[in-house]
Amino acid sequence: MKLIIQIPCFNEEEQLPATLADLPRRVEGFDTVEWLIIDDGSTDRTIEVAREHGVDHIVRLTNNKGLATGFQAGLDACLKLGADVIVNTDADNQYKASDIPKLVAPILEGRADMVIGDRQVHTIEHFSPLKIMLQRLGSWVVRQASDTTIPDTTSGFRAYNREAALQMAVVSRYTYTLETIIQAGKLLVATDHVPIGTNPKTRESRLFPSMWSYVRRNALAIFRIYSQYEPLRIFWTLAAIVGVAALAVWGRYLYFYIDGDGAGHVQSLILGAVLFNAALLLGALGVLGDLMHANRVMQQRTFERVRRIELQLGIPPSHYEPGETYDTAVRHG
Repeated sequence: MKLIIQIPCFNEEEQLPATLADLPRRVEGFDTVEWLIIDDGSTDRTIEVAREHGVDHIVRLTNNKGLATGFQAGLDACLKLGADVIVNTDADNQYKASDIPKLVAPILEGRADMVIGDRQVHTIEHFSPLKIMLQRLGSWVVRQASDTTIPDTTSGFRAYNREAALQMAVVSRYTYTLETIIQAGKLLVATDHVPIGTNPKTRESRLFPSMWSYVRRNALAIFRIYSQYEPLRIFWTLAAIVGVAALAVWGRYLYFYIDGDGAGHVQSLILGAVLFNAALLLGALGVLGDLMHANRVMQQRTFERVRRIELQLGIPPSHYEPGETYDTAVRHG
C-alpha cells in the first residue's frame, strides 16, 4: 500500500520547510509514504526548497493556473505514481500533519472513499465570529447541495482512495474544495469526516483578498456547481417563483378589471406577461441544463475510463520531475 501526500504550492519557499518537517515518512497501514508538490508557476525557490527537504515527486506547471488546476494535476500524478491513498494538505502548514493517520483511518477500515478533515472552525482563535458564521452557513448550503454530512466543506485537508480519485474531475478554476464534495455526493462516493487540529496562522490567505470576496466567490461556486448537477431543481424552482409572481400580478389586474378600472392598470398586465415569459425561459433552461448534465455524466465516465486506460498503459504524469529521494535527503542532511 502506497500513500502519497500532495501539497499544491505557489511561492512557498518560506512556508514549505516547516510544512515538510511535520510530514510523516511512516503511517500505519502503508508500506510506503511519499511526498509530492505541485508547483503552480512559482517565481521563487519553491522547487529548490522542496528538493532540499526530500520531496519525492514534483509536478511543475509552467505558469500560475490556480489552486483547482494544481489539485487536479496532483491527483493525476499521484494515480500514475501508484498511490493507493492520496492525502492533500496546504503548503502554509495550516493543518496538523500528525492527524494524517486519523484522516486515512476510515479509508483503511473500508468505511469511506473520501475523508475531509473537520477543523471545528469555532475553536480556531484567528477566525472572527463573522467568518465562523459564514463558514457554517456555506457548509450547510454545500451539505444540502451534495447530500453529505461534511461539517467543514472548505477544508483542504482530505484523503482519497484510488477509486474516489479516479472519479474526481474538477472544472472550476477557483477552488476544488466545494466542487469535489458536491461531485462526490452526486457520484455516490462514500464520504466521511474526522476532527483535526490546526497550527497557528502563518500568513494571510492568498485566495481571498477580503471577506466579501470570499463570500461572493464561494456563493457563485456553489450555485455554478450545484446547477451543473441539479439543473431541473434549480431552474424549475426559479421558474415556479417567477410564475407565481406573474399570476399574482395578473390577479391584481383582474381584480381592477372586474372593478371597472382595468384600463388604468394595463402595466400590471404587461408586467405579468414579462414575468410569465421569464418563467417559461427559466423552465426551458432547466430542461436544457438537464440534457447537458446527462452529457456531462457521460463525459465524466469517459474521462474515468481514459484515466484507467492510461494507468494500465503506464503513461507518465504530465509536467513531472523526480524530486530528491528520502534516502538521499537523509545522507545530505
